[in-house]
Amino acid sequence: MSSCFRNLFANKFPIIGMVHVEALPGSPFCKRDFNATIDKAVQEAKVYADNGIDAIMIENMYDIPYVQSRYFGPETVACMARIATVIRETIGDNIPCGIQILACGNKEALAVAKACNLNFIRAEGYVFSHVADEGFTDADAGQILRYRKHINAENIQIFTDIKKKHSSHAITNDVSLLETAKAAEYFRSDGIVLTGSSTGCETNVEEVGSLKSEVLLPLIVGSGVTIDNISKYWNLADAAIVGSHFKKDGHWKGELSETKVRSFIEKLDGFRSKV
Repeated sequence: MSSCFRNLFANKFPIIGMVHVEALPGSPFCKRDFNATIDKAVQEAKVYADNGIDAIMIENMYDIPYVQSRYFGPETVACMARIATVIRETIGDNIPCGIQILACGNKEALAVAKACNLNFIRAEGYVFSHVADEGFTDADAGQILRYRKHINAENIQIFTDIKKKHSSHAITNDVSLLETAKAAEYFRSDGIVLTGSSTGCETNVEEVGSLKSEVLLPLIVGSGVTIDNISKYWNLADAAIVGSHFKKDGHWKGELSETKVRSFIEKLDGFRSKV
């Protein structure tokens, strides 16, 4: 595991809590005043911070149907930067914070992270092309690392999805999960994100285990971790991104439940205390 990853997170198996931002201005289902959208995002970040979450990631989840970065307007980046700024000011610098801008807004996410003092981004399409529901996603590791260098943002880590959810990988069917992970490692990813087939779906434990001894990069479980199955991943993966499970109905559109966040972290702390 990279020293940068270890230095970013104080605890074993850090949990990255998702702030699912409501539909932004310019997206089809934007219904609220933008200030109300900011307030809700900040409220969720405070719930996470007050209940011991290890890190927070901001994502424009409600901007459905997604379009790739060449199609969304500057208002998307501007609004995400505003939200990230207020969240960072609210929670302070002690909790790592990251961002993902859907869809495929990897350079945009890096720019926001640089401007708003964030610590990491989640990137799509880093290695090997695939077809997502918003269209063809081409590999962009070379572009994004050059851009990170260009804006002097090499302190910002890039966690990269491989064999990404909500996508068809038929065109790379002859490239195994391990080969894909090795490519991400060779192309200097800072961490690999593994997911189930869709948001909230459980990540295949055997797939996580198959990579544990084969790659040096941190392995991040990107979907489907719950208070009931956390023991499966505890000694296999290096971190987890949790969003849907923390909602009152277990769906990403639900309200964030402080009780569920607290109970999850308490159980996790029980595991950590035995290490």
